[in-house]
Amino acid sequence: MKKPKNESKRDRFRRLAQRRTNLVIKRLKILGNCADKGRYEYMKEDMERIFTAIDRRLNKTKARFDLPVDREEFKL
Repeated sequence: MKKPKNESKRDRFRRLAQRRTNLVIKRLKILGNCADKGRYEYMKEDMERIFTAIDRRLNKTKARFDLPVDREEFKL
């Protein structure tokens, strides 16, 4: 999708965040297909490792929104 002319930072955020969020949701639904025991075999430990990894990345991403932006550089 082409960037609209004179797009504000807020509009750009909304456009990109909506598209990227929908992609994550779609991929999670696809991952959910692996829960079909008729087609796949997995152990509880497998499932726990998958969701631990997802939770870890989600928490890191959320933290980026909560932390203040510090662009100050240290120089001697």
